[in-house]
Amino acid sequence: MDDREWVDAEPAAEAGLGGSRARVLRVIREVDGTPLGVREIAERAGLHPNTTRFHLDGLAEAGLVERVPEDRDRPGRPRMMYRAEAADGRHSYRLLAEMLASLVSGLLPDPERAALEAGRAWGRHLADAPAPFQRLDPEEALKRLNRMMAGIGFSPEFEHDTAHTDPDEIRIRVRNCPFGTVAEQHADVVCRLHLGLIQGALTEMNVPLAADRLDPLVEPHLCLAYLRRIAGTDARTDAGTGSADGGADPADGRAGG
Repeated sequence: MDDREWVDAEPAAEAGLGGSRARVLRVIREVDGTPLGVREIAERAGLHPNTTRFHLDGLAEAGLVERVPEDRDRPGRPRMMYRAEAADGRHSYRLLAEMLASLVSGLLPDPERAALEAGRAWGRHLADAPAPFQRLDPEEALKRLNRMMAGIGFSPEFEHDTAHTDPDEIRIRVRNCPFGTVAEQHADVVCRLHLGLIQGALTEMNVPLAADRLDPLVEPHLCLAYLRRIAGTDARTDAGTGSADGGADPADGRAGG
């Protein structure tokens, strides 16, 4: 069966896919929900890994596949795996996200602040908080933040600014935004929500780290979040929920998106 016949045999939701993209989707669907890595999908589909990764990004944006972090015990950042979504489920959630984002953006008097506060609340809720009387060091907090973000669907990479002007700055290279399509239309809501998630998680962990800003789409599929180390104050007063000494609120224009 050639590519044209293959695509025509697919359900209506996949009928508009090109031959290679439809082949990638079929490989993922054939394993019945088992997550696969990029190289394994590429081998089964007969494509180059870079080409496969491009098609996987498109399928994820279309809501046909889901990115999930690899479940493993060994150290290091887990690989991003892919599994099939139900034919209509992801589309429905994306539509709901677009509807709510447009509601916040269009009707609330200060949509950016509302999104930031919502993100902070959910960041506190989702954070892997320390046990009573336990004090986390920044390195452990970053590991927990990494796990939280990966669990949501991001592919974060943490970089310490040893080669630049601020040794206390930590950058997070944020890839694979799970709401990338919605963010393209409502960055004022979605990106502020994501900044708030980081701020809320740091607040809940009560560590001397603050999230200063998030720069959206500095490259295709890449945003940059900036953290800084803080000293001489309770982290809960300066982790992104406002400064105890009257400093600038991270909700100002510096945190665009």
